[in-house]
Amino acid sequence: MTNWQELEKKYYFQVVKRLPVTLVRGQGARVWDDTGKEYLDFTAGWAVNSLGHCHPVVAQALADQANTLIHTSNQFYTVPQIRLAQLLVENSCFDKVFLCNSGTEANEGAVKLARKYGKLHRKGAFEVITTFNSFHGRTLAMVAATGQRKFQQPYIPLPSGFVNVEYSSIEAIEKATTSQTCAVMVEPIQGEGGVIVPAEDYLKKVRAWCDQKGLLLILDEIQTGIGRTGTLFAYQQSGIEPDIMTLAKGLGGGVPIGAVLATNKSAVFELGEHGSTYGGNPLASAAALATLKFILENDVSAKVRQVGQYLASKLEEMKSKFDFIVEVRGRGLLWAMEFNREIADSLVSACQERGLLVNGVKPNALRFMPPLIISEAEVDQAKEILQEALASFS
Repeated sequence: MTNWQELEKKYYFQVVKRLPVTLVRGQGARVWDDTGKEYLDFTAGWAVNSLGHCHPVVAQALADQANTLIHTSNQFYTVPQIRLAQLLVENSCFDKVFLCNSGTEANEGAVKLARKYGKLHRKGAFEVITTFNSFHGRTLAMVAATGQRKFQQPYIPLPSGFVNVEYSSIEAIEKATTSQTCAVMVEPIQGEGGVIVPAEDYLKKVRAWCDQKGLLLILDEIQTGIGRTGTLFAYQQSGIEPDIMTLAKGLGGGVPIGAVLATNKSAVFELGEHGSTYGGNPLASAAALATLKFILENDVSAKVRQVGQYLASKLEEMKSKFDFIVEVRGRGLLWAMEFNREIADSLVSACQERGLLVNGVKPNALRFMPPLIISEAEVDQAKEILQEALASFS
């Protein structure tokens, strides 16, 4: 039997801390490794597999498109790309869409839009205010935007143009705003930061400040978008509308794709000012179109609210049983459990051994982001495994 993990160590950059599991097959909310062991997947490809693994509508869309037209450059019009852009606009507050390949690329595009807007409407202003503990991607610019020192330190000096401030503090944004500020970019919920939910009125206050100062508001919904928090987009629960929004992860149902959505006011790109060889290619667009249509036509967001509340209740039950759990927080099907000690890695391993895949988002916190099609019965199964793992640390 091939030792895939040893081959990986020999040939692959050692940049990711992996579990000792080689996954070879998936169906719904379950995956199997190369030994045949079955796991309940509460990571969903880091919130990517919105409809679970190998959902029939996504698999069929990919097969049909692969037999029709896989790729052509954006020198030409293609039908799946246009249909996906139309569906995104018709179900949001935005007017224009640009499709790319990842969340990082989407955020890069959003920042380029904001800088162009600042050049046109704010006398060349170019700075973007972001927040500490955020995560916006891995390119040099997005590492600078990401307010986490551990990601920034290896690459100093970083590109200029980003100011990191405290999350969920309008006062911090107000204090950081200068004549050089063109936009504020925040996550509705900080996913990679540990599933940090801001104060209820935070986004309203940020929107009001941006309106007052003539700044663009960019919402990074890479992790929270496409039904993850119980509405198609998280901003729809906040009572505000952003100027620009970025999407990726759950949009493609497992296929790499990203999107920048903008209102007419902020859609200031002109011919030749932005582009992508692979962005919005027919194959990825067809998968995303099938995923989005299924979520809309089957009101998956309502199911997320229902099952999300059920998951929250089970996590709270465990919090009442184990005194080292200090907080359970989240929304929809994006949750974290925080501990008063750094046991996340050990818990991830304990759950994996028992057939449950979870994510150690921080040394003292687990993150749960199952497929949006997860059932209450599967939540019960996950709860039993997690509770057994937690008991071993009591």
